Amino acid sequence: MDQPSRSAGTVRPGGRTARVRTAVLEATQDELVERGFHGLTMDQVAARAGVGKTTVYRRWGSTPRLVADLMNELANQSSDHADTGSVEADLRANALAVLDALNDGRLGATFQAVIAAATSDEQAAQALRGFYLRRIEEWAKVVDLAVRRGELPEGTDGGEVIRAVSAPLYYRLVVTREPVTRVVAEQSVARALAAARAGAFVVAPPPG
Repeated sequence: MDQPSRSAGTVRPGGRTARVRTAVLEATQDELVERGFHGLTMDQVAARAGVGKTTVYRRWGSTPRLVADLMNELANQSSDHADTGSVEADLRANALAVLDALNDGRLGATFQAVIAAATSDEQAAQALRGFYLRRIEEWAKVVDLAVRRGELPEGTDGGEVIRAVSAPLYYRLVVTREPVTRVVAEQSVARALAAARAGAFVVAPPPG
């Protein structure tokens, strides 16, 4: 949802196993950017990562599982939600983080490749869904904080507010292929916040 590191290959402690995973996920992202999901192959990833094919096949088993692990790693690297003390500033931070990610040459291409694949491949769709559900859950916390501060009505659904902020950005990226700009991001925040303040995202309590 927001911007993780521009690549999945952050070296972490853990010895050879961790280094192999880092190299393979770096290679997976490179291949996605260059070839797209349907051009991704286990053999090419192994060659690019400089590891044995048997290692890649044994650990991941398929290209969708490689992509799922990549998306999980990108989610792990994403920053925590903002906490400025103002819901408007927090939502703006979210929108600008999304904007930066989508306009980044490497990350933006990664997301576009997986989004395109998700329209026809269920495993790619699951990987993408898992990434965004984690990021929505993280950023929904800013709405919960705003409710506690009295900035938004009780019962406001934080996840829906975050979706409303980012949806116009993704619509332009994927559907209309228009530039995704800071102006678009700022307008999206203003509209989502106005709707939230008016109670548009309040979840009705279950019938008693």
